[in-house]
Parts: sequence; C-alpha cells; structure tokens
Amino acid sequence: MIIHTKAYPRVGLIGNPSDGYFGKTISFAFSNFSAEVILYETPELEILPNYKDHSRFASIEDLVKDVRLHGYYGGIRLLKATLKRFYDYCKENHIDLHKKHFTIRYSSNIPHGVGLAGSSAIITACLRALMDFYGVSIAKYIQANLILSAEVDELHIAAGLQDRVIQVYEGLVYMDFSKEIMAKQGYGTYEALEPELLPKLYIAYRADLSEPTEVFHNNIRDRFERGDKEVTGAMSYWAGLTDKVKRCLLNRQLEKIAGLLNANFDRRRKIYRMSEENIQMVETARRLGASAKFTGSGGAIVGTYRNEQMFNQLKKKLRKLNIKVLKPKIAGTKAEPRTSVRGWKT
Repeated sequence: MIIHTKAYPRVGLIGNPSDGYFGKTISFAFSNFSAEVILYETPELEILPNYKDHSRFASIEDLVKDVRLHGYYGGIRLLKATLKRFYDYCKENHIDLHKKHFTIRYSSNIPHGVGLAGSSAIITACLRALMDFYGVSIAKYIQANLILSAEVDELHIAAGLQDRVIQVYEGLVYMDFSKEIMAKQGYGTYEALEPELLPKLYIAYRADLSEPTEVFHNNIRDRFERGDKEVTGAMSYWAGLTDKVKRCLLNRQLEKIAGLLNANFDRRRKIYRMSEENIQMVETARRLGASAKFTGSGGAIVGTYRNEQMFNQLKKKLRKLNIKVLKPKIAGTKAEPRTSVRGWKT
C-alpha cells in the first residue's frame, strides 16, 4: 500500500509576521505548488533523500550555488523531527502504534527561502502520512501545535503558529492568538472564511533570492520580549489591521483592502531590516497601482490588482527583475484534490 499526502504553501494576507507575538492574522493556503510525501510499508524504516539532500557537486561553485538556494540543510531533518515528535505525542497520550515499518520520501516544488512556508509544508505532509499509516486521528489544532514543536523544539527554527495552522486547515482562515486565549487553551481561535470573499490577488516571488526566516526576523523577538514599545505597538497595529480586513471581506468593501495591505508593509518596514531587492519588488508593484506586502519573511509578496491589464503589467515589469507572478488557487476548496490518498505499491 502506498500513502501519498500533500501540503501547500501559505500566504499571510494581513497581520503579524509569524504570530508568535500574541497577534492576529488572516492567511490562506494555495495549491499552485505543493510538498508531497510518499510512504509505504517495508521491512525496515528508511528515509530516502531528495535531490536537495545530495552531497556531491560538480564544483565548489555548484556547492555555493546550492547553499545559496537551499541553505545548508535539506528536508531529511524535517522528516526525522516529525517522526520523533509524532512518536513522542503518541507515547505521551498512550496511543499504541503497530510494529510495521515503512520507507518515506518527500518532494517539493515550493519556492525555497521566499517566505511561503515550504519547510512546514513538508512537515505537514509527513504528519498526515504518519497518521494515515498508523491509523491515528489527531485534532487539527493539535496537529498545528505538533508541527510547530517539530520545528521549534526539535530543530530550533524560529517560528510561530500561523503557517502551521493554515497548512493544516487550508482554505482562508482568520486567527486570533491573543495572550489570554493562548494562556487558556494553548492554541489560537481559528475561524474559517469563504475564499470567495477575497478580492483579485496576485503572488510574486523572487527566483534568485533565498533569505531564511531567522535572518529576516533579526532581533525583533528579543525586542518584543523586552517590551520594546516600537515593536509591541507594531504588533497591536497589525492585529487591528487584521480585524479591519476581516470586516471588509464580510461587508464586501474590497476597495479598502489594498490600502490596508500597504499599511501592513509600511509599518513593517519601520522596524525590520529589509534587503533592497525585497523593497524594490514591493515598490515596483505599487508603482503599477497594485498593493503589495510580504507573504511571510521576505522574498515573495501578495497584493491586490484591479484588472487583467494591471496583472499583465505586473508580470511584464517584475519579470525583468527575475520575479515570477501568479494568481493563487486557494487550497482546500471543493475543486481541490484531497491532501491524502492511498494506492497500491506496484
């Protein structure tokens, strides 16, 4: 038997950058790209490497190019961390696992290092495959917490809950991570919104830029924990923008959303260090009349556009900067395939 699972990249449409700051956000998952995991029963447990995990290069220049594109680590560490965290969770909750073994491998075409949550997508797909293989059912809010724990506790990756929540729930989701809610239940309040409420959206991402989250987030975490008023004020401001966008969606006041997305980025620019390439991407889109903000940690942007003429102009102008532009297909809608399918090994 073959178990085949998928998870999708996400976009932080509005709100706090990672929601490890007791804030609010609206995010969506989109299926233009995906991370996939294949798992099947074998005599021993084996993790097969992906091409991103290779250690043989034609030259030192090729090695440097690979590091710049994919970083120093591939995806095997993500699978290992997920397997360990899943096992620990089952032990902690007295869930018996059968003694069968498996081979597991992953693949992903999610652009790397541009703030689309490609790493957590691999972990999400892996967790889904393990749940299927062992016949274990885990509530979605717990799945999101487990994925976060695999990254933060096992791999020491700077992360918040936002990415993991939307990749588990899919679709379009409003999230409230206020301190009171998190203290009371250990996870946020998650409200599904209809994707049909969204205005015309584009996503643009750099094909030549890889900037890991831990680099982008620089010292914001330390400043937040010290109570820096500039940082804590920005977090409150972004939470307020999130509520405004939610009201605009529900009330069909779509013309107001562009200004709110721009305001999200403008406040972010005041407290974060950003590369000139990322700033150029945003400013180029805005000069054409589109709105623009980061999808996550930088390297990709999301925004609204008015019509097809503007979208085509975005593609034309940004292509000259080696930036690709697409219209997102929201994952989790009725038109999308299931994220887990079974087949038979041949």
